[in-house]
Amino acid sequence: MALGANRRPDGDDLEIIEPLCAVFRRRLKSEGAKYTPERAEVLDAIVRIEGIFEAEDLLERLQAEGRRVSKATVYRTLKIMQDAGIVQRVLSVGDQARYQLAYGRAGTDQLVRLDGGRVESIEPPGLKALCEQVCAQRGVKYQGHRLQVFATAPERGG
Repeated sequence: MALGANRRPDGDDLEIIEPLCAVFRRRLKSEGAKYTPERAEVLDAIVRIEGIFEAEDLLERLQAEGRRVSKATVYRTLKIMQDAGIVQRVLSVGDQARYQLAYGRAGTDQLVRLDGGRVESIEPPGLKALCEQVCAQRGVKYQGHRLQVFATAPERGG
C-alpha cells in the first residue's frame, strides 16, 4: 500500500464506514428485535430521502409505493435507528419531530425558521475549521458537529 493511500485528496484520513444494513441488524439483535421485511423497507426509504423528513411523510411515501408498513413500525424503527446513530432527530418548531439520515453523511448545519417551520441547510464558512481548532486546543479528535440557528423575519417598523 502506497504512503498516503488512506487519505482523501483534501488530506483528511479516509474513514471506513461499516455497511448501514449491518449496523441496523446488529442494533436490532442487541435489542432482541428482528430484521423484518417491513423494517428493511423503512431503512431503504430513508436512504432514498434527501434532506429532512417527518415520520408521517415517510409512512405516506411507503404506502404510496404499495408497502405494507404500519405507523407503529415506522415510529419504533425510527427510534431504534436514532439510538443507533443511523438517523438524527432534527429540532423543529411545534410538536412534529423531523429526522435526517446521519450515518455516513457529513453533518448538516441548519437555519430553522420559527415563523414558518421551514428548515434550510446552511454551510457557514470556516465553521469546520473552527471546530477542529477548538478540539485540537483541548487535545481531542474532531468527529463532527451540528449547528442549528433559529430565526424569524425582522419586524417591520411603522
